[in-house]
Amino acid sequence: MLRKVLFVVAVLALIPTITKADFKQGDLELTLGGSGAASKALTTHSESVNGSLGYFMTKDLEISIRQSASYSKINHGGDLFTGSTRAALDYHFDLGNFKPFVGGNIGYAYGTHGFTDTFEGGPEAGVKYFLNSTTFIYGEVEYQVFFRHGSGASFDKGSFVYSLGLGVLLK
Repeated sequence: MLRKVLFVVAVLALIPTITKADFKQGDLELTLGGSGAASKALTTHSESVNGSLGYFMTKDLEISIRQSASYSKINHGGDLFTGSTRAALDYHFDLGNFKPFVGGNIGYAYGTHGFTDTFEGGPEAGVKYFLNSTTFIYGEVEYQVFFRHGSGASFDKGSFVYSLGLGVLLK
């Protein structure tokens, strides 16, 4: 009897590895991620949230809209808010449940306390790992190149945007 129970447990543990996750044309994808940090005394802190809604134009090519927002409380510096809204185009490589992707985005970045609102664009890359046929964890990094009031790209004044979170494929 113990062998049967162990066999069933082993088979159930393998289900995420044998479940095949595939994108197909017309699929929708929803992601949500966030982070936070605070000083030991909790006098300074920052929180960040990001999300996206994507549409697969083909099984490998996705177009999406992304939103990110960050809030920071800084001692003697006040409050700082930054955000960006952007459109992205990504190509996914099919490696089973492991789906690396590369692409680019363009959008608008905005904020308070000296942050200059500006259009932005830049490259991005990441990976999605499917836990089952519809749910995945993801990691992504973008570099936002800021465009300052028609004076061209400010490559040295851009910023990195990191995302880590969960996603769901809506079939």
